[in-house]
Amino acid sequence: MRYTFLLYTDPADLANMTEAEGMAQRQAYQSYIEALNAAGVFVDTDWLQPVTTATTLTLKGGTRQVQDGPFADTKERLGGYFVIEVPDLDVAMSWAEKCPAAQTGKVEIRPSAMPTG
Repeated sequence: MRYTFLLYTDPADLANMTEAEGMAQRQAYQSYIEALNAAGVFVDTDWLQPVTTATTLTLKGGTRQVQDGPFADTKERLGGYFVIEVPDLDVAMSWAEKCPAAQTGKVEIRPSAMPTG
């Protein structure tokens, strides 16, 4: 089963991060990616630009509407994702617990709705 981990962090928690702390965090993510690869469950990942660079588009109501920034104004922001392939939710949760984002924010776990094969 394919699962996507959506990684949420409060930007205020990162605002005062030192360069050394930033390097340590990047290393933690690199180690996590290496562990996912070694286990054969890694599918994809991406680290997103800040939410201030987002553009939100909708055609709801038949009219094109474009908004700079996120659609919802929330405290926590989506900062990236991981996609893994594992047998079930229990295994997905065990990998989510190991994700560095779980230490500083939240990891939302969603199963894929795409048909396999």
